[in-house]
Parts: sequence; structure tokens; C-alpha cells
Amino acid sequence: MAAMNLVSAGVHSFNLKAGKRFSISKPKGCKLGPRAALVEAGPRGDGSPAALQVSRGDLAADLQAEARAMARAANASVYSPELLANKYGSRPVQAAKRTLEILVALGSFALQLLVDQRNGTLDRNKRKRAIELRGIFTRLGPTFVKLGQGLSTRPDLCPPEYLEELAELQDALPTFPDADAFSCIETELGMPIESLFSSISPSPIAAASLGQVYKAQLKYSGQTVAVKVQRPGIEEAIGLDFYLIRGLGFFINKYVDIITTDVIALIDEFARRVYQELNYVQEGQNARKFKKLYADKEDILVPDIYWNYTSGKVLTMEWVNGVKLNQQAAIESQGLKVLDLVTTGIQCSLRQLLEYGYFHADPHPGNLLATPEGKLAFLDFGMMSETPEDARSAIVGHVVHMVNRDYEAMARDYYALDFLSTDVDVSPIVPALRDFFDDALNYTVSELNFKTLVDGLGNVLYQYPFNVPAYYALILRSLTVLEGLALYADPNFKVLAASYPYFAKRLLTDPNPYLRDALIELLFKDGRFRWNRLEDLLIEGRKDRDFSAKDALQPVLKLLLGPDGEELRNLTIKEAVRVTEAIILGSVADTYNSAPSFIQTLMINGNGNGALAMSTADLEATMELRNQVFRIWGLLSSSENFDPALLQPILQGGLWNRSSNSRRDEV
Repeated sequence: MAAMNLVSAGVHSFNLKAGKRFSISKPKGCKLGPRAALVEAGPRGDGSPAALQVSRGDLAADLQAEARAMARAANASVYSPELLANKYGSRPVQAAKRTLEILVALGSFALQLLVDQRNGTLDRNKRKRAIELRGIFTRLGPTFVKLGQGLSTRPDLCPPEYLEELAELQDALPTFPDADAFSCIETELGMPIESLFSSISPSPIAAASLGQVYKAQLKYSGQTVAVKVQRPGIEEAIGLDFYLIRGLGFFINKYVDIITTDVIALIDEFARRVYQELNYVQEGQNARKFKKLYADKEDILVPDIYWNYTSGKVLTMEWVNGVKLNQQAAIESQGLKVLDLVTTGIQCSLRQLLEYGYFHADPHPGNLLATPEGKLAFLDFGMMSETPEDARSAIVGHVVHMVNRDYEAMARDYYALDFLSTDVDVSPIVPALRDFFDDALNYTVSELNFKTLVDGLGNVLYQYPFNVPAYYALILRSLTVLEGLALYADPNFKVLAASYPYFAKRLLTDPNPYLRDALIELLFKDGRFRWNRLEDLLIEGRKDRDFSAKDALQPVLKLLLGPDGEELRNLTIKEAVRVTEAIILGSVADTYNSAPSFIQTLMINGNGNGALAMSTADLEATMELRNQVFRIWGLLSSSENFDPALLQPILQGGLWNRSSNSRRDEV
């Protein structure tokens, strides 16, 4: 959470002195801010210390501490549409009152915008209306706060005034009483607060939609930590909202024909994730898994969890100093580049979505910090999701097909993505895809964003029975946040351009059969090898920091030399002959061009049917083929870890021998 941002918080810490009871007061003349207070505490009863935070190196003790935290969270709520229906279905007055509250709040705001438009004051009142909208979302509660958080990352949807105001929803929400928070800590952890912390900030560092965060110092180790405490009554608030939203989903599914996606499934998926956010032990486990998968990169930071100080409603994690990723001036004042950090975020997010499939589904600017060391810190792991393995490969292939404008393959990808059943004919969609993407791929990111893609594809594909999987909505949410951060840093920054090296690397090196077949399909067309596609993939793939030339084309080579590669071997042999001829004829042409004129005359007379008798167009094509092969060899040989011996089976005749043996067996 942004609550761990010390740079912009102006934090005051207070000691919990021995010999005094826990109390909250404001000394005369103290000017620590409207919520500042002096917190002092001392031993209670026998003063028994809190359970000690175990060493992170002691795995067994850490697992035991986690098990105790799980026991403390045993009664955490789980999303159940049936329970919500039973609960609020029997409370029609409460449901009607909440519905009216929402309609009045949003309806009055829409009316004000309409009046501004008619009076010609829409632009002049932008700041005023933005402040009002932030207030409306805040008053409507956590569900609408999350909606505002999403809008604050969309400069293509909201004017700058709205972005600035809604961004305050990330970490400037109204707080609940500190006494309630400290009481929650003691109740949840079963210890007096002075036995847990030697100091704790008297008021929250920041407040989010589901809780608020304090800065504290562990009494045992002196470690500085962030302590997140859940808002009282949060389950009741979001439960009623999701009950009403789910009712709206039923209405849409039944009466809005243009929306073919199962809206109820999307709502249930989102609600299930929000309820998981209410279980802070689950969030701690999410953070641990995320750290294990992605913090192996030196430019990624994930805070540690302190399990002995964690329960279902209290989460204690390592404190992180940093600046929110959308505070460009503050970041650059530390000698850091915002675009470098955004690129790091994009690369990490691609690994999340497409490599391991476990991704942070709520990466708004308050959850992404730039540390003074130049690392990108991920915070707040309440909302996570997973991409199915088959979908990961299909997405990689789909993006590569899109970039290469292979619209036939793009249409077929919708089967693998499980957007369409296999009995749906997608051949009519190819011309529509071509018309849309031929224009869209020339846009900058400010023009070609994910909303543009979704809306454009929606206009093209609405007549087909698409069924977008529920998890996919969270992927779109994650990608749109990255898009928003890119727009903050540079309106002309192309997210696709920054992402494509990863896709190219995966296509060249991943042994997944789907990606291997996609690569072969991309490189071979109509029985000819497309050297320009291979060259483009190598150029882009080399830009990825994890690209290894040693692994490039290995999946194809294994198939080529394997028992199932007969068709590919025949194509490769034909292409090898064509390349050999191009190299020989190109060498002859080079010799001719460098020879004196009288020698050129003799060469022409003696080579009536050879390279020198070719048409200009054929000779240029031959020379370009040779040059492409040489450039590709240069790309491979100049890369780190490339071993020419990888091609030895082909060069030594292994490919030819296998093909000859196969033909001999057929005879």
C-alpha cells in the first residue's frame, strides 16, 4: 500500500514508554497535524512479551508462525452469493435504502454535469466536479472507492483534474478512530500493544478502502514495520453492495443482448477477490508466493511478512521507503527515470501474467513504489489472480500474430483462449480484424490503449458468441493500470513496443508445443521460410534482459531432428538449398561487381545461364536473401552464450541423413 511511503508521509513516531498505561492524548501546543496524538504505553499485568518474530532463515519456525496466524484467521469471511442473498433478501428496506442512496448520489452528479454542459461551464468547473466526485465515492464506501481507484489510472477516460482528485483515493481516505485500530490489534493478536511494539505512529500513515496503516517498531527486534488494520464493519458494507451489483448483473444477463459475456461470473470473480482481501493472512501468503516467484530480479522488491504479528484483520510487513510511481518529479529528483521503472513494471507484469500465471491484480500507483535504490517495490497483495497455463501460451501467440498482422492465426487463437467454442466459424472475422488492426497498430499508446482495443474488437466481434473467462477481467484491469502509468510518464510511450521483446523471446525459446507450433507457423508460409520474420524476432528478443541466444530456436531444432519432424525437415532442406544457391550466386555477383570491366565481359560470355544472366529483380531478391541470412548469423553469433555447436547436427548432415533414411524407409 502507499501507506508505506515514508518520503511523502511526514511520519511522526512515538515511544511506548514503560510504566505507563496505553493512552491517546494531544499535548498543548502540539502541531503534528489534525490526527497527531501522543501514544504511550507500558506493561499490563505481568508484562509477558509478545511471541518473538522468528528468523526468516528458520523455515520450520516460520511455518509454525504462519500456522498460528492462520488459526487466528480461522473465522475469516468467504464470499458466498447464496449467503448474501439469504441475508439481504430478507432486508428489503435496507437494500432499497442503499439503492436509493447510490442512485441519488450518482444521479445528482450526472445532473450537475448536464447543467454545466448546457451552460458552457463544463471545462471551468472540472476541478470542482472532480472534488465532488471524489467525495461521492468516499461517502458511498469501499466498493466505490475501488471504482475511483481504477479511474485514477485512466488519463484516456478522465481529464487531469479528475485524475489528480481520484488519485487521493489511493491513500487519503477518511480514517476510523485510532482507539478502534489499536483495540483491534490487541484483540486479534491477543497481546497488549506495548508488548508488541516499542513505538507506533499515533495516527495512520494512510488509509485505504479496506483498512489503514500505521508505522511501528517491533519491540523484540527493533525492525521498522507497517501495520495494516482492517476497517470496522467492512464486511457488512461490501456485502450489501455486491448483493445489489449482482442483482444488476442478473438484469444485464437477461435483458442486455449486446453483452454476451456472463456478467454474473465477472461480478462473482471480482467479489471473491475482494473478500480474499479481507483475510490478511491470505494476503501475507500471497506476498510470500509473489516474492518467491518474482523477487529474484534485483530491481524488484517485495516486503517480508511478520507472521507472529499477523491475523485475519492485522497484517504486519516490512516497511518500505519509496515514492509512488506516478510522482514523476519526486522520482526524477532522486536521479531515477520513470520510464525505466515503468519498463521494469511491464517486464515483471508480463512474467506474472504469462510465465508463472500468478499476478498482482490491483497494481494501482499507490501499490507501486520507486525506492531510493532504484528498485520497484510491489505492495498490497490482497487481490491476486492466476492465468491458466493454456491461456498463457495462447496470449503470447496471439500478441505475436497481432504484431505480425497474421489475422488468420489471430482468429484461430480465440479457440485456444477459450473465448469461442470450436464449432464457431471465425473465417468471416479475418477481414474485420485486418481493417481494425491495420489502422490501430500505427497509433501511439495515447491512441491505441486497451480500452480502444476492447471497444474496437467489441464492435467487430459482437455478433459472435464470445464468452470472456472471469479471470480475464482482472488481467485487463492489471494491463490498463500499466497503460495509465506509461501515459503518466510519456504520452508517446508504446506499451506494446516495450512488451514485444518479451513475447519474441518466449516464442523463440519456449518449448511449449503451442508456442513451438506458433513459431513454425510464423516462420514458414506456403512452403517458404520467412527470414525477415526470424530476423525481426531476434532483433526484438535480444532487447529482453533474459534473452539467451543459446536457447533460441531450440524447440524448433529439437522437432526438426526428432521423429515427428519429417514435414519440417523437407521444408528446411528445400530452404537450405535455396540459401546455398543464394550464397554462391551472391558471391559470384560480388566478384563480378569488383572485377575490372574487361573481366566482367569475359565472365558474362562464360556464364550465359548463371547468376549474371538473372533478371535484376531476381538478383536483388537473391542478394537480399543472402544478406538476411548473414545478418541473422551476426545476431546469433554476437549474442552472449551462443554456441555454434548447437547447429552441428545440421551442418554435419544429420538433417540430410534423417531425411534420406526416411525416404529409404518409404521405398
